[in-house]
Amino acid sequence: MDFDSNSLKTIAGQTSDQILPDADKTAEAFRLFYTVVARLRASDGCPWDLEQTPSSIRGNIIEEAYELAEAITEDDNPHIEEETGDLYLLATMVAYMSQQEGRYTVADSLYEGARKLIRRHPHVFGESDVRSPDQVVRQWNEIKERVEGRRKKDSLLDEVHRHLPPLEKAYKLQKKAAKAGFDWKNSPDIWNKIEEELAELHRARRASGADAPDSGGDSLEEEFGDLLFTVINAARLYGIDPSIALHRANEKFSRRFRHVEARMKQNHLTMSSEHLEQMDAFWNEAKREERS
Repeated sequence: MDFDSNSLKTIAGQTSDQILPDADKTAEAFRLFYTVVARLRASDGCPWDLEQTPSSIRGNIIEEAYELAEAITEDDNPHIEEETGDLYLLATMVAYMSQQEGRYTVADSLYEGARKLIRRHPHVFGESDVRSPDQVVRQWNEIKERVEGRRKKDSLLDEVHRHLPPLEKAYKLQKKAAKAGFDWKNSPDIWNKIEEELAELHRARRASGADAPDSGGDSLEEEFGDLLFTVINAARLYGIDPSIALHRANEKFSRRFRHVEARMKQNHLTMSSEHLEQMDAFWNEAKREERS
């Protein structure tokens, strides 16, 4: 079923007085937000913003999503508020660029999002009777196929977007397989698998003589892939999103390396392998300062 803007307002607003006491304030805030975006993209607006396209800010969208995820992990409310606004900005910017190009409007995007939510939640906005999260997911997929005409996938794994970055794709493939019951019965068993994959990697390394830089071959590449895939699986079993974990590790490495750079500069030393011992000392200094 499709909904026009009036029916959307009627369906969504049936209990709005009780659950949306701040609706007018929120609408006013988005109006201001939208106005600021439009001003930035006006002919006499910001040169940088005018130069952007949806393609050019794809990386920004991914980066800001990770920033928001990290703020949530740290339970840092001011940071969460800030990063949420940054993500709103990029989403609104993409929609407004498309509006300027005549493809669709920002309002079209918002209305379509509302239509989809109402259509896929008949247990809230209709007569469907589902009680558990698993039932909601099954109903969601049935609506996609039966009502929206999405082609039924040949495999559960077809639901994972093929163009995802490899780490995210591995994680989602594993989650799909686990939902079908293809998973480790005991989480600790995954550590034996990691040791097995590491041993196979060492055998491939020795067989290829790959102890010199850039001397690896296809076999070594394959074994590295198996080990990485298994580590991602271990993270999933312990409730860890590997993308967020790796993002945190990247940020930690960056902080400590910048500390090393600063301390080397203070001591009038160059960043080079001949000073590796001193760089290691400053790295450990950064670790101690973080822990304290």
